[in-house]
Amino acid sequence: MNKSLVTNVLAAVCILLGYGLASPILFNVGLFALSGAITNWLAVYMLFEKVPGLYGSGVVPSRFEEFKAGIAHLMMKQFFTSENIDRFLSEKEGISNIDLAPVIDKVDLAPAFDALVTTVAQSSFGGMLSMFGGTEALMPLKAPFIEKMKSSLVEMAQRDEFHELLKQEIEQPNVMADLQMKIANIVEQRLNELTPQMVKQIVQEMIQTHLGWLVVWGGVFGGMIGLVAALIQG
Repeated sequence: MNKSLVTNVLAAVCILLGYGLASPILFNVGLFALSGAITNWLAVYMLFEKVPGLYGSGVVPSRFEEFKAGIAHLMMKQFFTSENIDRFLSEKEGISNIDLAPVIDKVDLAPAFDALVTTVAQSSFGGMLSMFGGTEALMPLKAPFIEKMKSSLVEMAQRDEFHELLKQEIEQPNVMADLQMKIANIVEQRLNELTPQMVKQIVQEMIQTHLGWLVVWGGVFGGMIGLVAALIQG
């Protein structure tokens, strides 16, 4: 239900009834209520839309760049501070919750096996290996080697000792600064994807429901003022 529309309609009905019934009190109540509701509705409308001749209207889209800068400042100065990042890393569930298994699973370990084969071929075992078909004889071991290596890496990445080493490295001043810079770049890239129209829609959807009550209360208080004015005049 559109609260603004209902308030304006009720106020207009009071005006018509007051005029038709020759009731100054009802007429004044409706007139003041309508003026209060329309004034507040216009104030809400002017937040999001530019009204020709009305200075300060369209404040949300006109302050678009300041809006983005404010969001970026809030994110970096309140959320992604070095203290907050360090606190996250210091918490027991911080580093421990980092699951590197999906990353390790995507790593191509074929070069590691190739390097191992080359090392064996160039070692003192190379001559003996050539008697059994050369490096080609080791190819059937490639898949089991890669699978075993990934399993070992996952197991190592889950150890507390590894988490502690990772935490110590990330907490280095230069690493922390680089991490903050990367986060800032991500935030900036996402904010650059916003357009004034998107910002207007986001803000409008968030607060328009609550601002609708400004119109309602504008009508209520306007009607009360109209009632007092009519009683004084009577």
